[in-house]
Amino acid sequence: MTVKLDESTQVKANAMFMLKTIGFVGSAVWLVAEFKADVQTLHTDVIRLNQQVELNSEFRIKWPRGEIGALPADAQQDMKIQHLEGRVDKLDGHVDNLRYQGTDKPKD
Repeated sequence: MTVKLDESTQVKANAMFMLKTIGFVGSAVWLVAEFKADVQTLHTDVIRLNQQVELNSEFRIKWPRGEIGALPADAQQDMKIQHLEGRVDKLDGHVDNLRYQGTDKPKD
């Protein structure tokens, strides 16, 4: 039983079956596209996070060593501490002079 296909051959197809098939294929294509977009978004997020982790690791190592710099507040605080150290040294000298006035200073 050989069927010849030519211009006059008619194909009977169930319209509902064709609509369901087209709908299923369309839904499957849409679902795969959504999954692919989600995977791509997650991949991009992972790349960004890895870069941030590398930068944080570099900062964590270099900041305490002073290789990156210091905050302006730290610089001001250091200047104030140096100034206070100088004043304390002067006051120690005055206290020693008053304490040992008229006597020989003890040898350190």
